Amino acid sequence: MAATNQEFEFCGVNHLALVCKDMAKTVEFYRDTLGMPLLKTLDLPGGRGQHFFFDVGNGDSIAFFWFPNAPEAVPGISAPAALPTKGSFVSAHGSMNHIAINVRAEKFDEYYQRLIDKGVEVTPILNHDNSPTQSSPEMNDDVYVRSVYFFDPDGICLEFAAWTKVFDESDVAHDPVHADGTKREGFITGRTPVPAE
Repeated sequence: MAATNQEFEFCGVNHLALVCKDMAKTVEFYRDTLGMPLLKTLDLPGGRGQHFFFDVGNGDSIAFFWFPNAPEAVPGISAPAALPTKGSFVSAHGSMNHIAINVRAEKFDEYYQRLIDKGVEVTPILNHDNSPTQSSPEMNDDVYVRSVYFFDPDGICLEFAAWTKVFDESDVAHDPVHADGTKREGFITGRTPVPAE
């Protein structure tokens, strides 16, 4: 059961704007390896760089800036240093950890193999579920999304994700934590904390 926004009528993500080191390699990866059509290309005025938009489906785009004097990437700060299951997946506050690209569940295994066939280094398939490890090596009735993760040429972490379940009110069941790690009890769940004895 999807909640309705009472403030604004959003229509999805128009685009995410990322920064690449080499626009030619970025085009080669996103257009030629992943098959995303180029929608718009710009040379920024005054030699300030380029801005290219790729179609990610559903009217949404992934865009890249190329700036001639951009600082180098800092893995582990500006983006994860490793893919899930292969090391630390942590990145800094305000960073973009990864982009999950929605794919159809019935195409997921085919697309996973297609990435491998194209020479893309991928993680094992993660069948995310509600178990203590939050992942199963096999599909089961509790799996809500299937994922595979990989890096683009600039170390931007990408995910192919396939929803396998329709969410309901039982899926919003955890209260958020503050910066110091303490949980804001009852903020979402409405449950009052049990006093310590």
